[in-house]
Amino acid sequence: MNQKTALIAGATGVVGRNLLAHLSMQNDWKLIAISRKKPDVPGNYTHIAIDLLDPHDCRSKAPFLAEVTHVFHAAYVERADSSAWVNDNTSMLVNLIESLEPLAKGLQHVHVVHGTKWYGNHLGEFKTPAKEEDPRHMPPNFYYNQWDWLLEKSVAASWNCSSVRPHAISGFGIGSSMNLPLVVAMYAVISRELGLPLQHPGTAGNWHALYQATDATLLAKAIVWMATDARCANEAFNITNGDLIRWENLWPQIAGYWGMQTGPRRRINLTQMMSDKAPVWDRIVQHYGLLPHSYKDVVSWPYGDFVFTPEFDIISDTGKCRQFGFYEFADTEKMFFSLWDQYRAAKILPY
Repeated sequence: MNQKTALIAGATGVVGRNLLAHLSMQNDWKLIAISRKKPDVPGNYTHIAIDLLDPHDCRSKAPFLAEVTHVFHAAYVERADSSAWVNDNTSMLVNLIESLEPLAKGLQHVHVVHGTKWYGNHLGEFKTPAKEEDPRHMPPNFYYNQWDWLLEKSVAASWNCSSVRPHAISGFGIGSSMNLPLVVAMYAVISRELGLPLQHPGTAGNWHALYQATDATLLAKAIVWMATDARCANEAFNITNGDLIRWENLWPQIAGYWGMQTGPRRRINLTQMMSDKAPVWDRIVQHYGLLPHSYKDVVSWPYGDFVFTPEFDIISDTGKCRQFGFYEFADTEKMFFSLWDQYRAAKILPY
């Protein structure tokens, strides 16, 4: 058996956590997780705390990473300033690889997690379905900096690279700033606690527009495929569940899951409107005997506004990954319900 050693940077985020869980179930991987705190994932792996923004810390910890054959970079920091957003996210990748590379003589592959911001969906309407070869938008975008640096670095290296571009990554885990099922669930259970119907909080166009999501377990499988299939060397791939939803069609099923009635659509700024609802959440936690996770750790309302504001279709073309040999898919509606079942069983969300 060909033993491989994976280094997962950002192992407590929704991508890193689910990738760690997926690889923990494989018997041909040795695992090293990098994050500020140890992931709450059972399994046999080594956790190392490294400040990826500190090149000195990266170099000091590099001897512990000499066995690494595959790097999975899912680390991310949010910055309000666009220059800092680019510089810090690029620096984390550069610091890690430049510290690791001289010692990890068996390094084969570096994978970096990106998304549909590559196509400028965060800036406004964009060409859909988005294809990997579509022209870039006007920078800044740290995805471009990371990918260009990796491609250039790999030319003279013994390793190659790949990148995944998912959208609305959805998985089990607490503490991620971007996890759509938790945003929807928290909005629902707080509305229910306040005796309100479930009202779509987005714009009118958002209610009707086509939307896509990516199950984190599906994403983990795709990432490992990219890192281990020679055909994927130096390639980027869109990965989504493979289906599309409209909130207008899914919303009644969401309300039904939580035992609620739907109400008329009403535009709500979630960041503002939900900022004072921590006491409501605390009441829910106490009433249902949930684990005492803090309100701010469970949900990110700015991400909710990011999801429910656009009035245009968000669609990525996944033909390329099929052409290269990845055929798996997921049902988005079932994904929501399955994840909520998991959160309920773990006493993170109420029944």
